[in-house]
Amino acid sequence: MLRIGRLTISNRTVSGQSPDLSGIEIEKQLVELLGEDIKFVTRIVGHDRNRIADAIRSLVDDEGCTLVLTAGGTGPLRRDVTPEATRLVIEKELPGFGEILRMKYYETTKTAVLLRVTAGIRSHALIVNLPGTPDGIRSSLEILGPAIYECVVHIR
Repeated sequence: MLRIGRLTISNRTVSGQSPDLSGIEIEKQLVELLGEDIKFVTRIVGHDRNRIADAIRSLVDDEGCTLVLTAGGTGPLRRDVTPEATRLVIEKELPGFGEILRMKYYETTKTAVLLRVTAGIRSHALIVNLPGTPDGIRSSLEILGPAIYECVVHIR
């Protein structure tokens, strides 16, 4: 069974003001992409660098997740600190994930250069930051899906 961590970064969701639509979309897309027995381990935190880093560490080190996808906190706003938190916990950065997303999105959206997606390896797990909206998650996983799958196969 593949253990996948999904971490939603949203002040509104963690406070109960809005549902976790991003997390639901991650699950939907990964079931279609990976097509195997998956156990999702869910965390929701606000826009706080240390809490994000702690949640990623916990999902990998304590929960044994082979893949951790974050949703939210990848924009240019002051509160958007997910990439910085991710860099605190990864051992190897994989810049190609963010580079390809920015290039593909730039074809249709010139503000794509503001997207700060980061990815990397911690121990036995791939960690990938995704945008916080269900549409952003869906389109990102369409682009990144093959690379995510291949990386998970190799590090498992």
